[in-house]
Amino acid sequence: MARQSRNPKTSNSRSLSIKRLLRKAALYLLLTFLATSVGLCVLLRWVPAPTSAFMMYRHIEDLMVDGSFQTIKYSWVGARKISAHASSAVIASEDQRFFQHSGFDLHSIQSSIDNYIDGGKLRGASTISQQVAKNLFLTPSKSFVRKGLEVWFTLLIELLWSKDRILIVYLNIAEFGDHLFGIEAASQHYFGVHASQISRSQAALLAATLPNPILLRAEQPSRYLLKRQHWILLQMQNQ
Repeated sequence: MARQSRNPKTSNSRSLSIKRLLRKAALYLLLTFLATSVGLCVLLRWVPAPTSAFMMYRHIEDLMVDGSFQTIKYSWVGARKISAHASSAVIASEDQRFFQHSGFDLHSIQSSIDNYIDGGKLRGASTISQQVAKNLFLTPSKSFVRKGLEVWFTLLIELLWSKDRILIVYLNIAEFGDHLFGIEAASQHYFGVHASQISRSQAALLAATLPNPILLRAEQPSRYLLKRQHWILLQMQNQ
């Protein structure tokens, strides 16, 4: 008995239907992501962040490494409860053009590229806005997709938040030590005072740890860390 041959038209029709379905699904997912991310950023313009993607990543990392669950020290505080020295110190340390750029410091990026071409190391040029975007919404993994998401969230918070709000969120979610997040928790842990009470020197020391707070420990400042603290204090004075 001869086999019935497939109808090419039917096969093509099914293939087109599947492609249309996939396109619709992709479009739906994209629109859902856009609406969710915009809505979340609008909400966080006013509401304190209960946690961050980076804090959750720390929990997952603990579970994967040794199966433990270490408590994260984190306490959100508003702008009035943070010393002006803290804001000045992180701007001096991390992003001196913070109030001039729109999320991306093109001058620093070009300077980093020029330094690399001249034989130096490729320095990081992430702004405070970019660091808020990746710490609040993303994980530390490196990929083109993640970098694209970082750009998207950076644009969103620059568009929807004030510079002061970006700075306050940064100070609240920045990592200042092992499982230690935010200026309030750090101030109490290292100096026994609230974030509103830290001195210029203390603020500069905390800011000096930000490139790598796990290795650069504020409770046992190395010679390098103290040198960096001194540099930040000079930059704060110049501001």
